[in-house]
Amino acid sequence: MRLAVIPARGGSKRIPRKNITEFHGRPIIAHVLETAKRSGLFDEIHVSTDDPDIATVAAEQGLSPKFLRDAALADDYTPLMPVLRWVAERYAERGQPASSVCLLMATAVLITPEDLIEAYALYERHSGKRVVMAAADFPCPVEWAQRLGPDGTLSPIQPGLANVRSQDLPKAYYDSGTFMVFPRAALDAGSIDKVAPLAFPIARWKAVDIDGPEDLDMAARLFQPLRAP
Repeated sequence: MRLAVIPARGGSKRIPRKNITEFHGRPIIAHVLETAKRSGLFDEIHVSTDDPDIATVAAEQGLSPKFLRDAALADDYTPLMPVLRWVAERYAERGQPASSVCLLMATAVLITPEDLIEAYALYERHSGKRVVMAAADFPCPVEWAQRLGPDGTLSPIQPGLANVRSQDLPKAYYDSGTFMVFPRAALDAGSIDKVAPLAFPIARWKAVDIDGPEDLDMAARLFQPLRAP
């Protein structure tokens, strides 16, 4: 069984009620659930939440959670891997063991069904044995990074590399914070750092990790063209 898990805690701080905040006329999570459904990839799409209001929004999209998340896995410090493993275990107990688990973030509104389909094609090309991570490339070499001091001055993180030409430095990528595909066995590794994911490169403009109001505004501006006929 292919299982998609959309984690959606109720306790977001920087944007209160983030996962169901209004976004282009609908709760933000509704757009992501539509993407998951339109991909046609998944046997089950599960919204992992501790919040009855979020569960209600999911139900309105035809995806009522079969169970709420354990409160012990719903605080600000709980990593996502234990949540995914816990959800997969609950489905296995129901006689629905997952062969793969797709972590799809509840605010990944710029991801399209085609992105998910292509990522799964990469997953299948590797016999369903490798983790696939949606990754974006940094807009400039990471070797050029600077830290901002308390007095407002900048200092290089890697001194001596600021003058190296970008074409002479390797391209670097980061976790886009949008989605990942896991073989069920990989969840037992316990940490993303231990699973050596394959990169599924996505455009930088799709890699908006919505944590604060500025991120939400940026995503809303980028999303508008996607609505055009």
